[in-house]
Amino acid sequence: MSGCTSTSLKAFLGIALLAASACTTVGPNYRAPMAAQLSIPSGYAANAPAAAPDPSKRMTWWTQFNDPILDQLIGRALGANLDLEVARARLRQARESAVQAQAERLPTVTGSAGAGETLDAHGRRSTSYSLGTDASWEADLFGGVSRSIEAARAQAQSSSYDLAAVQVSLIGEVVTNYVNARLAQQHAILARQNLSMADDNLQIARWRLQAGLVSSLDVEQARGARAQIAATIPVYEQNFSSAAYRIGVLTGHAPGALMDILNQPEPLPIAPTAIAAGIPADTLRDRPDVRAAERTLAAETARIGVAEANLYPGLNLSGNIGTTALSLGGLIDAITGSLFASLTQTIFDAGRTRSQVRSQQAAAQAALATYKQTVLTSLEDVENGLVALQTAERRLAQFEEALDAAQNQAILARSEYRSGLTDFQTLLEAERALISARDGALTSRADEVLAVVQLYRALGGGWNPDAASVVGHTR
Repeated sequence: MSGCTSTSLKAFLGIALLAASACTTVGPNYRAPMAAQLSIPSGYAANAPAAAPDPSKRMTWWTQFNDPILDQLIGRALGANLDLEVARARLRQARESAVQAQAERLPTVTGSAGAGETLDAHGRRSTSYSLGTDASWEADLFGGVSRSIEAARAQAQSSSYDLAAVQVSLIGEVVTNYVNARLAQQHAILARQNLSMADDNLQIARWRLQAGLVSSLDVEQARGARAQIAATIPVYEQNFSSAAYRIGVLTGHAPGALMDILNQPEPLPIAPTAIAAGIPADTLRDRPDVRAAERTLAAETARIGVAEANLYPGLNLSGNIGTTALSLGGLIDAITGSLFASLTQTIFDAGRTRSQVRSQQAAAQAALATYKQTVLTSLEDVENGLVALQTAERRLAQFEEALDAAQNQAILARSEYRSGLTDFQTLLEAERALISARDGALTSRADEVLAVVQLYRALGGGWNPDAASVVGHTR
């Protein structure tokens, strides 16, 4: 019997090897679209320098602000943000799906063991033992399993890029809210300075009223101007709280958990200069969302082959080896085995299988359009970031000049009002212009920093495209 079993096993392996050697792979072979197919221009319309970005600066771009508190907050966010945790879990899930797809190449083997006792009509007891092994394997004759593995690997790679895209977005959001928090603090400080100036004006108006030099109209105007300035302070405090609460959630904490870190007012971060944007084709490599869309396209293309393989015959091999004996020592005396091969082919399914192929082809076409749209959107993001930064720089230069003029105007107006050479309305207008110029200069400085954030996010800053640990290709 053992000779028969050996012969069956050899036959099983022989058929398996023959089936494997005869395999062919149906479906289109994927090739990533070239830059020319994606309507990518040679340069940006915003007249940006075409110098290649510094990878070290791009990966940790926020460190150029030289703000230890900001560095600390981003470190916390990268370690505890829940959106990142969701993306990590999805990546693990996608990698396990690739492992499961790979397992389809190999046979499935199960084993069994049993023992039983029988009692005959004369009361005699007898014990029997059994061992058995079953194996089954489906030959990948037309590459359906290979395409399934290809699709699972591409999907896992897409999930790794999705994780990187969440990281890029998270860093940008933390920096944006940090800038907004510091801007609100600086606005509140400026408002209190303006309030102190309004208090002085009110006191001067009261003195002049007591001296009979002006009417009570000046006092009422001064009171109204002071109240309007005071009303802005709670708004700035609310803006600070909202930004601080958001940072708390982004770092995986309760909204108010980081108030102790942020409560102490700090100046706005200083924007770095001369940011190199590179060329538009860089987005294919540097933007994780673009790379994720390309990998999704690869997965959808591979699934066409999976669907097409169902149109062709399938070869299934199965076999078993077993033994039964009345004693444990006798289990190896009589081993039996069997081998079965079956060929299956769908004859009629009302066109369902072919419809599945067409459906998957449509899914691949949609993935291609999504990929192209993602590329164009990324280029739009960079263009908008470049224009925003250039605009902010020009506005800041003008507001700084306006602030200098408004300060001189306010000094002259106050001096002339004290001397009785001008009326209170002229002083109010001069100081309103000063308040507006101060606010504009401060906001423009924040806009410049936020434009840097916008540009680095558009360039895909905050991850390393070359790091295998981030990309996470599943082999």
